[in-house]
Amino acid sequence: QVHLVESGGGLVQTGGSLRLSCAASESIFSINNIAWYRQAPGNQREWVASLTSGGATNYADSVKGRFSISVDNAKNTGHLQMNSLKPEDTGIYYCYMQLRRHSGSRRTDYWGQGTQVTVSS
Repeated sequence: QVHLVESGGGLVQTGGSLRLSCAASESIFSINNIAWYRQAPGNQREWVASLTSGGATNYADSVKGRFSISVDNAKNTGHLQMNSLKPEDTGIYYCYMQLRRHSGSRRTDYWGQGTQVTVSS
């Protein structure tokens, strides 16, 4: 069973930066899609950014121009670079990957355990 291990969250002041990482726990065949979501206290989980295997990126309007999503296929790891952070960016950030474990396996969805990001004003 593949697990996604997240890291990089923490406490940062307004205007600061953080880089989140999401690593697959074992070697995999391919990452088809990767995305990041977040959930603030009392709110529903919301989509933040996504990246397809073809390289297309999309961002929520609230983070456009500040966040950047990327993937290192050699390391089976996705990243979310977050700059110019604001207090409203505070929440638990979850990574999502659609991947194939082996060349003959079907695409399967996986979620990370979440990492806390807190931006102080």
